[in-house]
Amino acid sequence: MHQPLVAVSTDVRQFENYTWHAAPQQYLEAAISGAGVLPLLVPSFGDRLDFDELLSSVDGVMLTGSKSNVDPRLYGEEATEANGPYDPARDSTTMPLIRRAIERGVPLLAICRGIQELNVALGGSLATEIQEREGSMDHRAPVSDIQDERFAIRQTVTIKPGSCLAGVFGPGDIMVNSVHRQAVERLGPKLQVEAVAPDGTVEAVSVRDSRAFAVGVQWHPEYWVGTDDVSQRIFKAFGDAVRAHAVARHAARTAAE
Repeated sequence: MHQPLVAVSTDVRQFENYTWHAAPQQYLEAAISGAGVLPLLVPSFGDRLDFDELLSSVDGVMLTGSKSNVDPRLYGEEATEANGPYDPARDSTTMPLIRRAIERGVPLLAICRGIQELNVALGGSLATEIQEREGSMDHRAPVSDIQDERFAIRQTVTIKPGSCLAGVFGPGDIMVNSVHRQAVERLGPKLQVEAVAPDGTVEAVSVRDSRAFAVGVQWHPEYWVGTDDVSQRIFKAFGDAVRAHAVARHAARTAAE
């Protein structure tokens, strides 16, 4: 089978006197080498995009991590400079894209900012600066100029028995990297918890009764997909779901002809 197309979220950034719509290479590399799919960058133009046309042309959606945070006003909180930076163009694109992908049964993998977007899009809220909460671990990256140290696999995550990810990893504990200062607070009504950190922080969710693979993880499997079994497994599961969707879509199109 040809490489199925997967829509990938983009950040809007200003540099070199241009406005760029971009995604980090690690995610694109993981999509190709880990999931076996062809990533298609979706510009963050919000409601100027025809999401139904887009989702009729791809077989999956991947939401990347980012330095920016979801605007708290989208879940009823005040936006402050301390909680930034923000990317309103990305918010205006990913929120409707998430909802339509789930409605249409298009496989979805949401990473870091992506799990937070998924939760907000489905009616949840986020906790900010979680390292300041009593009893909370410090989930931020270690202070280092070396990326491999910042993204080191160092945190235990417990997979819920009977969950979607239990089918990927088995129940019990896995080791992941942790590079975040926000997390799920109020869980969206359509979501269920897939995994938690030792301090109870939600580390993965899935869409309840979803028609397809629809999972969000707070850690960064894209970074070590070339060498880490846990990271490889989640991208393989996503890629398998994308290919299954592509086969079903092709069969439906053929039957209609």
